[in-house]
Amino acid sequence: MTDRTAQAADYAAAGFGKELEPGSRPALVLVDPARAYIDPHCPLYAGVEENVAAMRTLLAAARAAGIPVIVTEVRLRADGADGGIFFKKSGTLVAFCEGSPFGELIEGLEPKADELLVTKKYASAFFGTTLSTHLTALGVDTVLVAGLSTSGCVRATTLDAMQHGFVPIVVKEAVGDRDSAIHESNLFDIQQKMAEVWPLARVQRYLARE
Repeated sequence: MTDRTAQAADYAAAGFGKELEPGSRPALVLVDPARAYIDPHCPLYAGVEENVAAMRTLLAAARAAGIPVIVTEVRLRADGADGGIFFKKSGTLVAFCEGSPFGELIEGLEPKADELLVTKKYASAFFGTTLSTHLTALGVDTVLVAGLSTSGCVRATTLDAMQHGFVPIVVKEAVGDRDSAIHESNLFDIQQKMAEVWPLARVQRYLARE
């Protein structure tokens, strides 16, 4: 068996045999599409232009299908009031506080006036009872997840969605990470433990039926 096959077997033995069936009422969550991720001068720069292009394609498909769109953001402030955990980890990030690439969404990935923008205190926090109740009231049963950090926010969002009773689908091409090895490992981990990982083309076909 390959290492990955052995890992999958270990997951199955541990009881992670998920059987997820996507529903008919999806919503799209774009996780923290901050300009920092495409700014070469920022410590978080990931060189994820292709992933950003896929996110734009996904967003257009979601809007064409008329499904709810939620964009999340983290506002970092040098005084540590919001997202201060990042500054404690790395002093270099102090220069990228609110009003910098962290405080701006990537062009073309901003929510429209009738779409929901969720501002979070910490990068990993996402769903919570309030947003879960909001989506449930809309009849949402499936959450499409895209973003630029497999190892952090996307993984946390996916886990949170699952724990709140939604079927999460992570859109493979619309997720990026600075480290390709970590990226691949985390996508595998997500797929085995908590969510579906679909290619963008499959998601587009799914949305076209909406």
